[in-house]
Amino acid sequence: MLFMHVFTVEPATKDTIDPIILAIDSGSSSDLSRYLDTSISLNINGQKGDYSKNQAELVLKDFFKKNPPLHFSLVFRSENNPSLSSYIGDYQSGQAVYKVFIKINQQDNTPRVYSLGFVKV
Repeated sequence: MLFMHVFTVEPATKDTIDPIILAIDSGSSSDLSRYLDTSISLNINGQKGDYSKNQAELVLKDFFKKNPPLHFSLVFRSENNPSLSSYIGDYQSGQAVYKVFIKINQQDNTPRVYSLGFVKV
């Protein structure tokens, strides 16, 4: 006689940075802006500045328009501090490859990007 035991598996907690990764991978400045802090430090290949959320969305929209994404993937995570996290990713467009530097703080269980950089490799 064969007995089968069905295990109940709780769904894995969705990674809080997943929507940010998807927004970058799809080149969607509007989706990404949902996760931007009210003020953000941007570095777009050496052009650095502090921007409001709305200004940053426009700068990112222009970047994605000029550098449409082919692929984005995370290559490094630093999540030791529960409220501050850092990530490094590779962003590939038809024109170039960029290292992406993302710094996030958690506010009310919502990730907020306070620093974002795209640096050409």
